[in-house]
Amino acid sequence: MNTIQKLAVNAAAATVLFGLAGCAGMSQQDKNTAIGAGVGAVGGSVLTGGSAAGTVGGAAVGGVIGHEINK
Repeated sequence: MNTIQKLAVNAAAATVLFGLAGCAGMSQQDKNTAIGAGVGAVGGSVLTGGSAAGTVGGAAVGGVIGHEINK
């Protein structure tokens, strides 16, 4: 792995760490919304071959579904 790849991996790990720390004060519904958006983004990206529209659409749909789970 070259230096740029190592830097990118470390930056991604730090982003995930700080993102999880930011969830401490969230309600369960907020957490479900965030998880749904993340899973939806990954799913949308995989299903559309990595297109930006598929990723954003998946995140939107996943966020709505996650938001509605505990109602």
